[in-house]
Amino acid sequence: MGMTDTTRRALLMTGAATAFTLGTVSFAHADPGGEDGDGVLTRTVRGTLPPGSPDFVYLPVELPHGVRELHVAYAYERPAVPAGTQGNALDIGLFDQRGTALGGQGFRGWSGGARKEFFVRTDDATPGYVAGPLRAGTWYVALGPYTVAPQGLAYTVTITLRLGPSAPAVRPAYPPERARGRGRDWYRGDCHLHTVHSDGRRTPAEVAALARAAGLDFLAGTEHNTHAGHGAWAEHAGDDLLILLGEEVTTRNGHVLALGTAPGTFVDWRYRARENRFGRFAREIRRSGGLVVPAHPQATCIGCAWKFGFGDADAVEVWNGPYTPDDEVALAGWDGALAQGRWTPAMGNSDAHRDPDRVGTPQTVVLADELSRAAILDGLRAGRSYVAESAAVSVDFTLTDSRGRSAGLGERLTVPADEPVTARLRVTGAPAGGTLRLVTDQGVLHTAQSTGTGVDAVDWTTTAAYATYVRAEVRHPVTAPPLPGALAAFTNPVFLTAA
Repeated sequence: MGMTDTTRRALLMTGAATAFTLGTVSFAHADPGGEDGDGVLTRTVRGTLPPGSPDFVYLPVELPHGVRELHVAYAYERPAVPAGTQGNALDIGLFDQRGTALGGQGFRGWSGGARKEFFVRTDDATPGYVAGPLRAGTWYVALGPYTVAPQGLAYTVTITLRLGPSAPAVRPAYPPERARGRGRDWYRGDCHLHTVHSDGRRTPAEVAALARAAGLDFLAGTEHNTHAGHGAWAEHAGDDLLILLGEEVTTRNGHVLALGTAPGTFVDWRYRARENRFGRFAREIRRSGGLVVPAHPQATCIGCAWKFGFGDADAVEVWNGPYTPDDEVALAGWDGALAQGRWTPAMGNSDAHRDPDRVGTPQTVVLADELSRAAILDGLRAGRSYVAESAAVSVDFTLTDSRGRSAGLGERLTVPADEPVTARLRVTGAPAGGTLRLVTDQGVLHTAQSTGTGVDAVDWTTTAAYATYVRAEVRHPVTAPPLPGALAAFTNPVFLTAA
């Protein structure tokens, strides 16, 4: 089925609108014996998407009764393009007979550009796809032209149906919502991780093993635009490792973690900031018990930088993976909002996908009443946390007034405006030759050099009239003056209010 001139004109007229639907591929009157005499039916569709195509193009597929497996393979051309021009990249996914309505029930999987084929059966599916009934009706192969070369994006989609009785469905098992823990304590976690269930190369077993080796107490699996991996984690949890579920909602205007959502929660991603739909899905994340966490807000990859604002955010991922200039920009932006009285708790995660990505670099260390989904999310939401590059770095930071009253991370201390308040920082594992920095709404007001041995200590006195908050940073030695050294750790603020 080639693309007609009418279709090309329609795509161009649609521009970057949400979606466009192609002509239907019909299997509705298929012979149960199959075209090859062995219960196998195949159709191939070819077309070309022009530059300026919609974000999503749907290929309807009429499934007959009696299908036990749906298999889809695709390929597309990658012509050479001039330097500085985007080439072709085409994502793919699947919706069933319940339709493609935004936020609807028809979602059956997404692999983005990570796979060139997938299958769905009642009892099994390719990672990233949801096993379950293959009911007769109109299904939809979803094509996502991420970028299109000036020559257009020529694609081929091959759909194969295997007929016959379906195997019994398999009920997914999910990880427990509580681990043994240590009571009220500081717990270390990495809440942005990918596996083979999206574009990662590690299995859940491998990620869990790496999390334990990194000294983590909890992790969260956050696959791109799919919840299909939720059922793959149960056997890897234990008394020593809490596993949270979630999704990295990967829109064309930024990525957001749906962190700690209820098992089986799917959050749609098919919208841009200009459509004013994100608030609806932020509410869905919270209704499912999760946190809304914009990820790598200053990332430079196409579609990665966060464009939806932070009004709906419960926390923000300020540090993503190895510390780079975009993290420094994100930290500065976060601190600027903090100085204006707009506080969103900060966190850091590895976003690890494959070797050599290091699970737990960085990690968020959160004060929680117990090692449970609810307690960890409560601590993150309250900002009772700091971010460290590894389990080798620990931070203790408080503000204490003259009467001995103290406030910790994410908390507030109310004192007379001119009463002295002591900021007390203790760091274990700070890099030798690095710096310990105390930061307020005015900027960096106190620094000390770290020894790299034992515990480094800093005490500094201020007042509520002079600082509305104080937070701490631990930095590596400077390598490119006048830029500061890369972070080894940073804290959420402790707030001061004048009585």
